[in-house]
Amino acid sequence: MKVLEQINDYIASQTEPKRSDMQSLHRSILGLMPACKLWFLNGKDDKGKIVSNPNIGYGFQTMKYADGTSREFYQIGLSANKTGISVYILGIEDKTYLARTYGTELGKASVTGYCIKFKTLKDINIEVLEAAIQYGVERGKISKE
Repeated sequence: MKVLEQINDYIASQTEPKRSDMQSLHRSILGLMPACKLWFLNGKDDKGKIVSNPNIGYGFQTMKYADGTSREFYQIGLSANKTGISVYILGIEDKTYLARTYGTELGKASVTGYCIKFKTLKDINIEVLEAAIQYGVERGKISKE
């Protein structure tokens, strides 16, 4: 199955209003990153055991780890969770940046070092979320140069 089919099936499998919210976010992210690489991770490890929620990835970056290894991964992620939706903005070294910069203006959301979690889009300021995503996109471009 192709990645785009997996993404569409994953979004379609969500109940409302999560399905519509994820579709809207998917379109918004593609609008910010029109030619990006798409990823779909089904949340299972090599043995088929569920280890995380499935997630959609956008963009491309090489993440470097303290032990000297590196791994190719996406810049922006989108995932359904038990209570709502998570948006991941990866590659930010300052783990307080998202909360400090976007947290107070975002609305009813939980913000950690790289994750913005909320129940529905109506609970948050979508323009602020898009600004955070745009920061992640631009940050990824900077780190690859």
